[in-house]
Amino acid sequence: MIKRLFDILVSGTVLLLLSLPLAVVIVILKLTGEKEAFYFQDRVGYKGKIIKVTKFVTMIKDSPNIGTGDITLKNDPRVLPVGRILRKTKLNEVPQLWDVLVGKLSLVGWRPLMPQGFADYPESVQKTIVNVKPGLTGIGSLVFRDEEAIIARAEEEGRDLRSCYREDIMPYKGALEVWYTQNIGFWTDLKILVGTAVAVLRPGWTGYFNWFRGLPVPESEIVREVLGI
Repeated sequence: MIKRLFDILVSGTVLLLLSLPLAVVIVILKLTGEKEAFYFQDRVGYKGKIIKVTKFVTMIKDSPNIGTGDITLKNDPRVLPVGRILRKTKLNEVPQLWDVLVGKLSLVGWRPLMPQGFADYPESVQKTIVNVKPGLTGIGSLVFRDEEAIIARAEEEGRDLRSCYREDIMPYKGALEVWYTQNIGFWTDLKILVGTAVAVLRPGWTGYFNWFRGLPVPESEIVREVLGI
């Protein structure tokens, strides 16, 4: 109950405070690129149900069915010019505060993925995390804020990108999301929210590892190197 009240209070307040800049972004998107401001993407949500997540338009239409699908490259040609700015600043995620307000998401939880990406989690992870509501941010999102850098390294090494995603990224991300379900609480959520804000302002920051006890360590060498763990 406290978590839900906190979600409503924070998401409602932030949406109200950002209403003017968000209106400006909407106008810019309407005048450029795909001439649309929002799109609604299928994601796996609480109890494994498919939910529609709200995002600003940052990529060309039907991008999940073009090129690398649900894997976004560092300089992905599918990303629109304005979209690059929105993605870099994470402003493309702000409309999901509406999803928090209406109860589809929580402020903090495991990050909901498209069905194809969710299927790359080990089955044990899938069964565990769906019992908690997914979030706008989470420990997995915090640690993997620069996930595209791992994909870029794999691409440089000539590796299959889906294989890298499935064998290197998803096992560790899944372990982090399971850690969250085992350590869920108000202070954990608050630290993740603060950590997310710091990570946005200071790219490459890894101080969060000193904030949380018992975080799993990645087995993948490429993940350890790129994340600086």
